[in-house]
Amino acid sequence: MSIRIGGGQGFYGDGLAPVPDLLGAGLDYLVLEGLAELTLAILAKDRARDETLGYTRDLPLYLMAALDHLTSGKTKVITNAGGINPIAAGRVAIEMLRSAGASGLKVATVVGDDVLPKAGELGVDPGANFANVYLGARPIVEALASGADIVITGRVADASLFVGPLVHEFGWDWEDWDRIGAGVVVGHLLECSGQVAGGNYSGAWWENPDPFRIGFPFCDVEPDGTAVISKAEGTGGMVTFDTVREQLLYEVQDPSKYMNPDVVADFTVVELDDLGSNRVRISGTGGAPAPDTYKGLACSPAGWSCEVKMGYSWPDAEAKARSALRYIKHRAEVLNIPVLEWWEEYFGVNAYGGPTAPWPDDPPEVVGRLVWKCADAADASRLFRQAGVLGLSGPPAFAAVGRARDGKPTQLLSVRPFFVDRQAVDPGVRVEIEEV
Repeated sequence: MSIRIGGGQGFYGDGLAPVPDLLGAGLDYLVLEGLAELTLAILAKDRARDETLGYTRDLPLYLMAALDHLTSGKTKVITNAGGINPIAAGRVAIEMLRSAGASGLKVATVVGDDVLPKAGELGVDPGANFANVYLGARPIVEALASGADIVITGRVADASLFVGPLVHEFGWDWEDWDRIGAGVVVGHLLECSGQVAGGNYSGAWWENPDPFRIGFPFCDVEPDGTAVISKAEGTGGMVTFDTVREQLLYEVQDPSKYMNPDVVADFTVVELDDLGSNRVRISGTGGAPAPDTYKGLACSPAGWSCEVKMGYSWPDAEAKARSALRYIKHRAEVLNIPVLEWWEEYFGVNAYGGPTAPWPDDPPEVVGRLVWKCADAADASRLFRQAGVLGLSGPPAFAAVGRARDGKPTQLLSVRPFFVDRQAVDPGVRVEIEEV
């Protein structure tokens, strides 16, 4: 018996169009991974504006796309779309299902990743907007064992979303580290949706047979953890030895010790066998006991920022852009605006980490970008207004880039990791189930 799991979302705002094709491939589970560190900060701003928010608001769209498969019992959905407010996400999901006329579905909500109430004793900033830990797959397994058709979590580690259904279906022992490690490999390969299927591919990306319809991936997983990764027939993209091995090492610091709440996986013993026809076999994963701590993220207010982008053309494009940004810095000094931090870069010269242009002496066009941070929103906005004079009184051959936004400042949030003993978190983790 094999289980077919599909990766239907890789981030908040990912494409919805490939999901019907993926569901059409006959999934047992559709997993939607919608969170990243940046996403949590975005959701924190949402919740600060409206306490009923804090989840990824494209959740109803994905559930609607999967509705027929859910109601027929063909497919279950697992997602961390709950963000920093999984209770609200669960309510929205239930309301959507009821309004669509669905019935007989069980929606499970996993809570307990929020440790902000314990911030002081955990050494986390008590003034933080949120403090959440990365839970593992155990509560997902509990939810599925209770008959859940939809499982909505908060901050659960990406790969653990996929480990949960495999442990549930195959009855893996939690200390069978090699099999749990195999589940993490499957999850790690699928968690970024189209990326493993030729999207964002750094190899021969131009060989993609249909870049306008990248297929999302799925894995057929066997009880021993062996899996074959593929994509729906007729979709674009490509699943090959190279696209899979590139994704395998994505965001991995030490391939021999990939830290996950459920296991420490060893990617160095993974074997990939390209079967052709967009199918790659994965086997041989190793694992070691799970860490004693959970990783967490705490988010705190960190000031306000504004930015300008000033485009200049040849000749002397770089010199013109640098002159314009120097002018803005000079105005900050003249007006005594307390800038806490500057960020300066030049697209066409060095914006991607170092000298990149093939015209090192005189590039044809350069965009200077200057970002500043102030403690006060009014100060950040006041400096922005000083840039307007450059349109007619600055260096020649100027072109504004992007929309000015009238100097509206952006609130900055500082997102910092922390670690916490699992025993301080686990007693507060629970699964709430409601039937539609």
